[in-house]
Amino acid sequence: MSQKSVRLGVDIGGTFTDVVLEVGQVSHSTKVLTTYSAPETAIIEGMRQVCDAAGITPAQIDQIIHGTTLATNALIERRGAKTALITTEGFRDVIEMRTESRFEQYDLNLTLPEPLLPRQCRYTLPGRMDASGAELVPLTRAQIEPVVAQIATAGYQSVAVGLIHSYLNDTHERLVRDVLAEMLPEVMVSLSCEVSPQMREYERFNTVVANAYIKPLMKSYLGRLGGRLAGEGVRCAIFLMHSGGGIISLENAAEFPVRLVESGPAGGAVFAATIASRYGLDKVLSFDMGGTTAKICLIKNQTPKTSRVFEVARTYRFKKGSGMPISIPVIDMVEIGAGGGSLAHVDGMRQIRVGPESAGSEPGPACYGRGGTRPAVTDADLVLGRLDPDSFAGGTMTLDADASRKALSDGLGDLLEMDAATAAFGLAEVVDENMANAARVHAVENGEDLSEYTMIAFGGAAPLHAGRLCEKLGVARLLVPQGAGVGSAIGFLRAPFSFEANRSVYMRLTAFEVGRIKTLLADLQAEATAFVRTCDATAEILSEFKVYMRYVGQGWEIPVTLTRAQAMAPEAAVFEARFTEEYVKLFGRAVAGMDIEITVWSVNATTTPAEVSVVREVAASGEAASAGTRQLFDPAAGAFVTARTVARSGLCEGAALSGPAVITEDETTIIVPSSRCALRQPDGTIDMRIKP
Repeated sequence: MSQKSVRLGVDIGGTFTDVVLEVGQVSHSTKVLTTYSAPETAIIEGMRQVCDAAGITPAQIDQIIHGTTLATNALIERRGAKTALITTEGFRDVIEMRTESRFEQYDLNLTLPEPLLPRQCRYTLPGRMDASGAELVPLTRAQIEPVVAQIATAGYQSVAVGLIHSYLNDTHERLVRDVLAEMLPEVMVSLSCEVSPQMREYERFNTVVANAYIKPLMKSYLGRLGGRLAGEGVRCAIFLMHSGGGIISLENAAEFPVRLVESGPAGGAVFAATIASRYGLDKVLSFDMGGTTAKICLIKNQTPKTSRVFEVARTYRFKKGSGMPISIPVIDMVEIGAGGGSLAHVDGMRQIRVGPESAGSEPGPACYGRGGTRPAVTDADLVLGRLDPDSFAGGTMTLDADASRKALSDGLGDLLEMDAATAAFGLAEVVDENMANAARVHAVENGEDLSEYTMIAFGGAAPLHAGRLCEKLGVARLLVPQGAGVGSAIGFLRAPFSFEANRSVYMRLTAFEVGRIKTLLADLQAEATAFVRTCDATAEILSEFKVYMRYVGQGWEIPVTLTRAQAMAPEAAVFEARFTEEYVKLFGRAVAGMDIEITVWSVNATTTPAEVSVVREVAASGEAASAGTRQLFDPAAGAFVTARTVARSGLCEGAALSGPAVITEDETTIIVPSSRCALRQPDGTIDMRIKP
């Protein structure tokens, strides 16, 4: 036992905390209700459970990898530290003015989201850099000290520093930090030149403010977590999943907590990419549905699509532009408030609406019996026969079906003159259509046809809804991997150590500077590699090069990946050819006679990913034996049908099952619709396809 690698993956979600322990090739997992007041408590409880199941002590764990929604929740709920922003004179209101775009063009009563910091928390300095990085107006310590004195008097815990064009010349920002360190050594400081050294001041200022806003909270939490784990006898290194799909050290996570904002969903995307590699799938739709949100991600050539800007806390029907932009490397996905705990209500037009408000784990859906009275998605799933009230979460919880029916009747049925079952059907169809619509829009924005994709579903609630989602989207094949209920936590254990460094340096191809490019990419490579070395001092590190390019006059860029040879020996003609190739893929044609410009340069340093064993797919070799039957609502037929029930653990390789059917396990339940049939593959994955 002692010679086997022992690794622990932990994902704190809005409802459940998922814990996975791998001892060599054997894994043990559990789901524990998230403890909001002290999230580390759920981690300790889950760790004890899986260690007991494996017959080991916490002291034997070699590595812990952790992802959390704490940073996201703090931004959404505005529960961060008392924070100040120091910026350049004339730019005090940038985070409030935004980009002046209207995300809902025809809404005459459009209300923009409030900035993270009110105006009285924003301070200015006279120094100024120009767009080339040259100093226009000098900045002196004598000018900085009175501003720092005001900040000291106001009692701020954290300070964000975002000066104009600091991504090109960071001298002034670093001078401000030196003065803050001398006058206010106990205050935490975040510099935009370190957090997000990219052009576009609104996104950059907002990102550094978000980092400063959650930094004290995350440092406190990570410190408490380290102490609690040490108290349990844990002596191993602790790492965190970051939004870009890699792993960083505890120290770097505490310094740049904004990089943790999408850490949980990123782990899920890594998990789906691993399954795609096993099955040799080049077009995959990753579907992750937990207790609070649903996340949808496109994975091409076994690699999740990435972006350098995303939005947190969209406030207007999930419309792009209505949230808080964060400019960091991130796996590109669409996230909507559609989880097992998402609450439903009837709006003024007598329509059922679901989310984004969630019951979470406290009090949770009505069926949890913890004080919840409003109808949630889990209540609808229970009434529709998708869940067994006596075996939820491996039998650790008993669900109250009567409470669900009452909540559905009180909250929906009585208002719409329908019984509880019909209300549950309506709620489930609304949430499924919301997710299907989000997937359609995401695919269209990326120029993809989902009928060519295979869906991979994971998360506690996804296998309950994935079959119906496939029917709505016209997706022919669905894979539900082994361990799907704790997929993100497993994804943490599959992710490489990585860090992406980027910088904005404007350059047109007609003014291509080879020497400058070589120096810039070498500096970025060294910066990214240094971060990875804090996690692993000996592993081989690979570098991935990317530039963001556009035609002159366009408002946004597209990412263009370069090989190592193309990056080390840059040629304008090669850059142009690669840009044209990617542009045509996305928009169908190139634009003749237009100059091309580069705005952002990026290098991602990553350790070599673990080898993935290819699955030898099998055909059906016999019908699975049923453990019983259950009344299951079939949304396609609009009525209850008799469905066979089978324990996933009882399915042998090649066992087939024709829908309607229910496949049960401790951490989730797989619903096989009447239109589909399921097959167990050699690695335990349930392979669901349209009936022949």
